[in-house]
Amino acid sequence: MGCGLTWVDSMLNRGFYQLGLLVGRHPGYFLVIPVLLAGLCATGYQRIQYQIDPEYLFSPVAGEGKAERAIVEKYFKPNYTSRFNVGRITRPGRFGRVIVIPKHGHDMLRREIWAELRLLDQIIQNATVAWEDEETFTYRDVCARWIDQCFHNDILNLEYVMEEVENRTLNLTFPVMFNPVTWDAHTFPVFFGGTVVSEDDIILEVPSVQLVYFVTADTKRQDARGAAWEERFLEVVGEADRHLFKHISVARFASRTLDIELERNTRTVIPYFSTTFIIMGIFSITSCMMADWVRAKPWLGLLGNISAAMGTAAAFGVTMYMGVEFIGINLAAPFLMLGIGIDDTFVMLAAWRRTSMKLPVPERMAVMLSEAAVSITITSVTDMISFWIGIISPFPSVRIFCIYSGIAVMFTYIWHVTFFAGCMAVAGYTEHKNLHSLVCIKVLPVSQCGKKSWLYRIFCSGGVDPADPDNPVDNREHGIMVFFRDRVASLLNKWQVKVLVILVFAAYLTGACYGITKMKEGLERRKLSRADSYSVEFYDREDYYFREFPYRIQVVITGDLNYSDPIVQDQIENLTQTFENTTYISSPLYTESWLRSFVGYVKRNQDYLNVSIATEDEFIQTLKELWLFKPNPFSLDVKFNEDGTRIIASRFLIQAVNITDSNDEKAMVRVLRKICQDSPLNASVFHPYFVFFDQFELVRPTSIQSMIIGALIMMLVCFIFIPNAFCSLWVAFSIISIETGVAGYMALWDVRLDSISMINLIMCIGFSVDFTAHICYAYMSSKAKHPDERVRECLYALGLPIIQGASSTILAVLTLVFAESYIFLVFFKMVFLVIFFGAMHGLLLLPVLLSIFGPGSCASFSRPKKEEADETKASAVEKTFPHPFCIPHPSLHPMNHLNNGYLFRNTNGDLKTHALSNGTGPYINGFDGKFKTSGTHFGGPLTGLPQHSYNGGVKYADGNGSMILEKDLGIGTSGEDSSESSSSQSQRRLQKEADEDQRRRYEDGWRKSSSNIAPTENNTKPREFQPPHIMEVYNNSGYISDEDGRGRSRAWYRNSHAQPVRHYDDTHLSRRYSMHETQSHGRPRSKSQHNSNFHCHSRSSPGYVGDTKFR
Repeated sequence: MGCGLTWVDSMLNRGFYQLGLLVGRHPGYFLVIPVLLAGLCATGYQRIQYQIDPEYLFSPVAGEGKAERAIVEKYFKPNYTSRFNVGRITRPGRFGRVIVIPKHGHDMLRREIWAELRLLDQIIQNATVAWEDEETFTYRDVCARWIDQCFHNDILNLEYVMEEVENRTLNLTFPVMFNPVTWDAHTFPVFFGGTVVSEDDIILEVPSVQLVYFVTADTKRQDARGAAWEERFLEVVGEADRHLFKHISVARFASRTLDIELERNTRTVIPYFSTTFIIMGIFSITSCMMADWVRAKPWLGLLGNISAAMGTAAAFGVTMYMGVEFIGINLAAPFLMLGIGIDDTFVMLAAWRRTSMKLPVPERMAVMLSEAAVSITITSVTDMISFWIGIISPFPSVRIFCIYSGIAVMFTYIWHVTFFAGCMAVAGYTEHKNLHSLVCIKVLPVSQCGKKSWLYRIFCSGGVDPADPDNPVDNREHGIMVFFRDRVASLLNKWQVKVLVILVFAAYLTGACYGITKMKEGLERRKLSRADSYSVEFYDREDYYFREFPYRIQVVITGDLNYSDPIVQDQIENLTQTFENTTYISSPLYTESWLRSFVGYVKRNQDYLNVSIATEDEFIQTLKELWLFKPNPFSLDVKFNEDGTRIIASRFLIQAVNITDSNDEKAMVRVLRKICQDSPLNASVFHPYFVFFDQFELVRPTSIQSMIIGALIMMLVCFIFIPNAFCSLWVAFSIISIETGVAGYMALWDVRLDSISMINLIMCIGFSVDFTAHICYAYMSSKAKHPDERVRECLYALGLPIIQGASSTILAVLTLVFAESYIFLVFFKMVFLVIFFGAMHGLLLLPVLLSIFGPGSCASFSRPKKEEADETKASAVEKTFPHPFCIPHPSLHPMNHLNNGYLFRNTNGDLKTHALSNGTGPYINGFDGKFKTSGTHFGGPLTGLPQHSYNGGVKYADGNGSMILEKDLGIGTSGEDSSESSSSQSQRRLQKEADEDQRRRYEDGWRKSSSNIAPTENNTKPREFQPPHIMEVYNNSGYISDEDGRGRSRAWYRNSHAQPVRHYDDTHLSRRYSMHETQSHGRPRSKSQHNSNFHCHSRSSPGYVGDTKFR
């Protein structure tokens, strides 16, 4: 970790240490001020600018479709009032559409069905709309017109010949036919869907018919009236379909349907806020519960949710004050913020539990915040940056959501280190007074509840005895953390399981890559509606019946061209034929080209017309006189200059064919635009839906660009906060792997790559860092030499918090499943995928890969030595320190075990702490580093040096050994039951009952070693030594027994950390004691020395700074 960037970590620790002191001394300010600020910021909601326009939100800001539309509208602006033609519109405008299918059978060509179609048309046209100033109007008052006639569905005139058609005495020919009664030219592909045609182009069956109604929208007032008519249209058609028709089923749609459905999506998810808050409250309260009712913090779990809610509300208010528009998708952000906020809650609670209960509350708050600083900062910064990366997106919906969410992450972070920290300080004072965490009444610790009822011991006991704070009865190890260390880690350390994990990972990547190949792009319109919306049925019918001839595409040619020039005419004709020869455009029969028809007409009638089009003037004069008369739709396709002497723009129409899905739409637009680019003419293609189709072209490259930029920034951020190159590389590997998995499996889970999923992919970059970075750092920071031990350490420290964090985030978005909205369902699916994959990477894959390829991986191929077999079975923490604290037999001299400190007892019985030099500097506390034979020596801790920390970090002590600060690994250990380090808990695994063979070997070892005691001056025969009973050793863990089993042992216990006994077998004992026996020189011992009988035990924390003098 020797990197200059460690100053970031040091700066955060120092800054948060001071903040913790301030919060601990004045918690009231940090409770009141954030609440007032949240209320003040929330006043921004009065300036909300609600945006629901789907074209604006889900189409690129600078898409080609919008540029093409600007060209068309510059030369051919639609006129809904008098010159309306449905094939030449540039915007959807205001309209109503119905798609009708028979309730019985599959053919619409029946008299009773046509009668109901006519009735439906009359209902729509006669529906009365009440508008402002008590004005009423019907469709005929606001309809779009061609000359003086309302746009009407002339296909209904088949009613006059339907009897003959049904009896098959009159055949309908596809695609165009003249009505023998009304002489209307029926263009069947416009109205008939799914038509079954014979080889002779005779219509055999018509499964579906559509009717369309357009209203004027040239001015804002006309647009507003059109919107009111649409609402009435949807209402009356829905009512008629439910109660009136016996033979037809009607699906309806209007231009406002998308707007209305987006608004319904917003309203739908609001009721789930309360449900989510209740679920998260129950989960957080339960997660913060412990068997110790004093150390438990259930109310803090609930307050963590309140803190996240206040931060989000304040962030939204401030963003609205900034003038940023609000969209319905933003309502997914509070669900995400609850998940992120409760994660920070767990981290801060974990850091609190690792602080010493002996410290005053302000100091505990300082230590807690300094430990949690890197963790909550790195997760908040990565999440914030991942959202702000989305601001570069060309889609306004993505931009707006990412702005709101990024600011919400920042505010949630601020509220957690202020408001929630104040709540923790108050809870700290209740813990300091040993009050019950739920009802705040004083209770007794477990060690003093022997005479209390079982109900009191279960529901009321907790805390510690101030006179005996290190009693192991009051400091117990968390079962789930032990499970990860002893069960999960043991499984992962088996080579068979490692092979299985790698194989599963390979299968996971294979499935993800397969899913990516099947990915569909583009946001379907039906996905913007609720699952129970009336519009879904319309979309389904449109996709099923009207995909053969879906789009009437405009081709616009601009520039200074002489249309009378045969070369120019050939260029335009070649362009037209090139379009018609593609697989996406129909035959020339469906093409409307004024130039093709005009030139052909002149050539065919040259002898009769006696006209010439050889010069430009003749061409334009003949064109105006013979062809561009007002009732001819071709008059809409030619634009002259101001004096009418030259054509500056022209247009012709082509018909798209067999476009089945969004992939075809994307390919079609790409091919058509490529043809225009390759043409020598200044040509462009356009359809109103091309504005939406642009997202198909941009969503993939934009997503890839955002993910690459995000991954690089995440690597940089991780390297700044965790300056380890290996960590950054493993984090990058995890981001790539998780993002690949999310992208692949979202496709297999019926999620398309669109602007909604792109939001989530960008968001997932930050989420994918949360778990993996901490696991990597924990593994890399471990001082254990063997990779198996590193795996045990990091899973012990981080296994439970990862499960808690993953569970809380998934629960936060769980209710979105019930919103019946594709938008919010995508949020749930993708958040679930990234959290699940991230947790699996952190808990299973990365420990395996790091043990194989990480530091110390070579050691995994060698077996531990025979004499270290028992230590290998011990915890990784104990194995990290090969020389446990040992109290030798009184006849044995201790030796300096690699700079471990020692305690010395003087002949007068006083205990004092001393510390050795680290071998490179002066000795500490006046000790010269040499052992004397005149006194009995005891093992003790080393002060003033950085020691190993059991969570993989570093434990620091100042020069006087007065303070210890463990560096947090990131995510924290929220499930710890003790204020001690995790190592002291892991060493407290005592063997309660020893079998007879173990007891015999124990006593034999003491007798053999005591037989070597040299005679004293007053007694030439050594006194027979009586070893302490083994059950006394186990039942009085951490006590130093004198010859009568009492005396100063209590003073030792009370002034040190818990000191569990570690039992060794004969081999270990003989190796340990023979080591001491070689130091003995057989000097006479005093009687006082013989009265001190000691047993060997393991000090809970070899790096603990002992600064207490014992008497």
